[in-house]
Amino acid sequence: MNVFFHTLGCKVNHYETQEMLEDLESKGYIAVKEPSKADIIIINSCTVTAESDRKSRQALRHYKKVNPNAVTVLTGCMPQAYKGKDYSALNADIILGNKTNGLLDEVIKEFIKSREPIINVQEHQIGDLIQSRGIHCFEERTRAYLKIEDGCNRFCSYCAIPYARGRVRSKPIEDIVKEASSLAENGFIEIVLVGINLSAYGQDLTDTDFPSAVKAVADIKGVRRVRLGSLEPDHLTDGVIDKLSKIDKLCPQFHISLQSGCDNTLKRMNRHYSAEEYLELCKKLRNTFNNCTLTTDIMVGFSGETDEDFNETVEFVKKVGFEKVHIFPYSVREGTRAAEFDGRISNKTKTQRAKILAEVCNTIRTDFLKSQIGKSYDILIEKSLSDGSLFGYTENYIPVIINPDSECIDGKYIIRNSDSEYCYS
Repeated sequence: MNVFFHTLGCKVNHYETQEMLEDLESKGYIAVKEPSKADIIIINSCTVTAESDRKSRQALRHYKKVNPNAVTVLTGCMPQAYKGKDYSALNADIILGNKTNGLLDEVIKEFIKSREPIINVQEHQIGDLIQSRGIHCFEERTRAYLKIEDGCNRFCSYCAIPYARGRVRSKPIEDIVKEASSLAENGFIEIVLVGINLSAYGQDLTDTDFPSAVKAVADIKGVRRVRLGSLEPDHLTDGVIDKLSKIDKLCPQFHISLQSGCDNTLKRMNRHYSAEEYLELCKKLRNTFNNCTLTTDIMVGFSGETDEDFNETVEFVKKVGFEKVHIFPYSVREGTRAAEFDGRISNKTKTQRAKILAEVCNTIRTDFLKSQIGKSYDILIEKSLSDGSLFGYTENYIPVIINPDSECIDGKYIIRNSDSEYCYS
């Protein structure tokens, strides 16, 4: 049978799609790129925002129109966090949670035999072990994501992910090494370590910690770069930073979740740090890692966020000088503490604030890119472009377009010019 995947959300979801794909291929399924040619269409959903839920529903409706004869499967975080609601309203033939997506082949065959809708969503339980069958490849990519952690214990007031993903669960070091070694043998020279709360890795284990997992992957023959997914600032202690700084293959790019640069807002969000503590961490990372770049996520329009609170965040962003910022508006997630908060912000105000912040962040990013002119970097080529040029990233995640006639000296290209989003060599 032909199978088509549509993946929404974070790097962990993309990893799990690859995991499901490899499992199905081992059982005789054939992956196709066009939904119209699929017998099975699988939507791996995200539920981090209301917009994520909307996109998941929209994808289901779209594929039913494109291919009404295909079996539709909805899995991932959205159904996992949908507890207590009418699953039939989601209008999929098969509904699985992220805890049960390993049952895909079994439930697909069951549905084809009975033609009765199937819902199999099991709640995460305290004490669950990480569920991961592992991967050996990563479709159409030169870098591979490797999930080493799942779940979150933080319960930020706005976030439904602890309900959708359960508690922190860490993959044993030996399993990480085995999987990363397989990826390296298959030609993946950059490994991106990902997790729902990546820097919480090891909290449920007694014999390891987060830097140990990073080093274990870096020590594998064939791996040239190790990159990290999103990190929580209060997990990056002096001891952790010191250990990470000794790992030569670690890319000096850190995506550290901020959410707000205002202490009042951070407290309402139930974040575990102050703006000043976050700023000190940024200084420490830049002082420790050569050519260090810092990226982050910022939420605008959280309930109760005043104009003064928002302006504090804008000024904080200027102070840190992030190399790139993902900006998104707050959306209410049922079942979270913040869903009961007063002081909801209008969509119009959220849009205005996002626009203001984006202008500031784009200016900072443009200035940063210009500052890179004349520097030399190793570049991991991602793909060839239609004009014969090559596209890739530096170790600190600067996107680069390499012209066909660019000069390469000792394996490094020199960045000659910059233009908005990309640096050109």
